[in-house]
Parts: sequence; C-alpha cells; structure tokens
Amino acid sequence: MSNKVSIHRLKTGVPGLDNLLGGGLPEFSFNLIAGSPGSGKTTLAHQIMFTLANPENRALFFTVLGEPALKMLRYQQQFPFFDIDKVNASIRFVNLSSDLLEGDFAGVLSHIAEEVAAYAPRFVFVDSFRSVVRTAKQGEESASELQRFIQQLGMQMTTWQATTFLIGEYLEPEAEFSPVFTVADGILWLSQNLHRNSMVRKIQVVKMRGQAQAPGLHTFRINDDGIQIYPRAIIKLGNEIDSGNNAVTFDERVPMGIPGLDDMLGGGLPAGYSLLVVGPSGSGKTILTTEFLAEGARRGETGVIAAFEKSPSQLLGNKKLYTLVEAGQVGVIDTRSLDLSIDQTLHDMIDMIRRLKAKRAVIDSLSGFELALAPEFSEDFRGSLYRMIAELTAMGVTIIMTSELEDRYTDLRFSPFGSAFLADAIVVQRYIEIAGQFKRVLSVVKVRGSQHSKDIRLFDITGEGIIIGDTLTDYNGIMSGRPTVSQ
Repeated sequence: MSNKVSIHRLKTGVPGLDNLLGGGLPEFSFNLIAGSPGSGKTTLAHQIMFTLANPENRALFFTVLGEPALKMLRYQQQFPFFDIDKVNASIRFVNLSSDLLEGDFAGVLSHIAEEVAAYAPRFVFVDSFRSVVRTAKQGEESASELQRFIQQLGMQMTTWQATTFLIGEYLEPEAEFSPVFTVADGILWLSQNLHRNSMVRKIQVVKMRGQAQAPGLHTFRINDDGIQIYPRAIIKLGNEIDSGNNAVTFDERVPMGIPGLDDMLGGGLPAGYSLLVVGPSGSGKTILTTEFLAEGARRGETGVIAAFEKSPSQLLGNKKLYTLVEAGQVGVIDTRSLDLSIDQTLHDMIDMIRRLKAKRAVIDSLSGFELALAPEFSEDFRGSLYRMIAELTAMGVTIIMTSELEDRYTDLRFSPFGSAFLADAIVVQRYIEIAGQFKRVLSVVKVRGSQHSKDIRLFDITGEGIIIGDTLTDYNGIMSGRPTVSQ
C-alpha cells in the first residue's frame, strides 16, 4: 500500500499554459504571477479565475492600490472568458485600499483572513501585491517588520484550503531578495520587450513544485480571446513518430506527383522526411510544392501550406491550389500577421495538421518566413527552425520547404542561412544557358539513408505542371565555370 499523496492538477483555461506547467496548476498551491507593468498579469489571473470558479468552487479577488475594481472589470469584460453571471455569485471582489492607506499591515492581514473565513473560497487572488510593499514608507516600518508581514501573508495563503495567487510588478533583481519568492510553490514570470519596432511578450515558469515544467522562455500574445501561449518546441529523445492517425515508418515512400522525380529520389521521398527545394526566383519551387500537395490529395492525403511570400489572394490565384483548398484537401496557415514567432507558426501548423489529419506540409519559403518574424525571433532562426522541423517530422508529416537563392552560376549553395543540414533531402533548381536561351535544370543533392540519382536533368514548366526531361551530359562545357559547392 502506497502512502504517496496524489495532487490534483487544475486546468487553467489558458491555451498553452497547462503544457508549460506540466499538466496544470497543483491544487492548494501558493503561486506568484510577477512581471513588468502591462505584461498581462491581471488578464492571466482573470482568465484562470473565470475558468475555475463556479458555485461549488468560489473565488475571492482582492484589489489593493492598483487600478480600481470597476475600471479593471470594465476592460476585462471585453474578453469572452469574462462571465458577468459569476460576479458576486461565484466570484467576489474585495478592495483593500482603505486598510493600506492607513499603513495598517496587521489590519490588512486581518481583513484578508476574515474575508477568507467568511466566504470559504477555493481560489484567492491578491492584485497587486507589490502595492502592499510600496505602502511601507521609510521610517514607519522597519525592513524586518515589512519582511515579517510578507512572510506572514505568504504563510497564511499556504495554509488555506485554497489555491492562491499573488500578482505584482517586480523587477528581476528584486526577486532575489524577496521572501515571498522562497515560500511560493509556483512562480510565473511575464515580460514584454520592445525589440526594434516589435513588441514581444514572453512567459517563463520559474518554479512549480512537485512536477516537471517546460523550461525556458515561451512566447504569448494577448488577442481578442485573452492570452494565448505558444510553448517553445523542445525536442524529446525517443519520440515515437505518430501523426495522430497511423504510425509512419521511413520504409514508406511518398510520391511527389512529378513524373521522373520519384525515380531521381530513389523511389519517392521517405515518409516523415523534410525536403529542401532550393532555387532562384521563377525556377518552379512553388509549382513543385503544389504538385506535391495535389498528389497527396489524389491519394486521399490532406496537406497544409504556410506561404510567407504571397498574400492569400495571390496564393489562391494558383487554380490547382485553389481547387484543393476549396475541396478541403489542403489547409492554408494565416501568415499575414506582423511579428510572427516560429513557436506561434508551429502551433498553428500542428493544430491544422491534427484537425485535417494531414500527412503533407509545405513551408514556402524559408526566406519569406525569416522576414515575417519579429527581429528577436529571427536572430535565432536556425535553432528555432531546427526545433520546428523536428517537431513536425516526429509527427510523421512529410515536409517540403523552399528557399530562394541567387543563381551565381559558379557558386552552388543550398541555403542562405547555412541551414541545409536541417533537411533530410535537398533538390536544387538552377538556370543554365544553352544556345542563347535560359534553361532550367534540376538535381537531387542528397537523400539521407537512400540511394538517389546523381544526374542533372532539364525540366520545363507547362500547363500540366513540371515535366522532367533529358539528362544534361555536357554540364561543364555549358556552364561558364566549374561550380563550387558550399552549405
């Protein structure tokens, strides 16, 4: 017989937060929501509170010297999670400003304790806790007395049969010397930073006792629905390849939909691989990806495309792609919002892949993707892209990425970011000059773990799509110089 205590985890109702916490908030835990002004602390607290509170599990929300409750509620009502029927029925707001203005810390503690005893809440929030500390004027309360007050409040909150939250504005250096950070069971740190012209919000689970939380900083946004968190992709060793439908093995081959290309790849692209298609502008990269998605549709496999260089109207100007989207065989990721993060894009792609049970995905193009990112995210583009591709391929999704490169004729490169190593396979498209005309050529540079053609093949783009032609037998004689290969 085990004497191990089972801790119930509460679902917060904040998309992405439960994943960061390791499954939810531990019941009866004492938590601190801290961060800079305007970072979303009160919105996060309200979103959690309105999700959890009901007639059987009531909540108390103490307001202090921050914004008045009426003003706060006026703005919080704009979010759909706000339920006016719960106010006074399941949620009670109590103002502590009069006690604090008198500088009576003992009275504040007594008032909070009385309200908790009378209302018997399952959830208690104090916002903003830092206002309590700021009321201690120099000379009126010694540092030791103030510290004792903070410790007493924290200890009181840990002894109640309630899940409790202190909300306040803190600067990081202050946290190192604040006793409340020591007694807290959980600490959520919110920040917002202006990076060039972009506003980026991040959340970090600094501490969560008794469970493994997702480490590091994670992007979040405050949109019309409230707070949405986009957990940073973390590669786990030993992930099983599973797209939510059928497990995928790399023995399977995915047809590309272009006659001749499957043979060049050694029988098709291995399922769950990532293919990088590199070429200059107009060489046919997007057409190749469209044929890839169309072939999947012919085989009953849905697909997803995230296009970063075209508006939705431009993207759907491709009749074949438009037909696939209208038929529900291909889903389109909205990439037109400014200041994207890779984590947000990955979240949207995974959500659509699971919803459509998609087996194929296209990112067109990496060059446009990098430009669409907020500057803070583009600085770590290679690392973030690596995690993104690993997450998608671990789901068993076969990916095609495109990348535009200037054709220098004598310098054969595979990626402007030095990220060709991310791809399991690489196809290069180039222009050459034959008899006074530009011609397109295509070659397979690599397919991991598989034999593939070493030929350089001519190809044309017709109304029927890409038509692969003959092998280029006199490559060195046609080109103006021998190409040097670099990644």
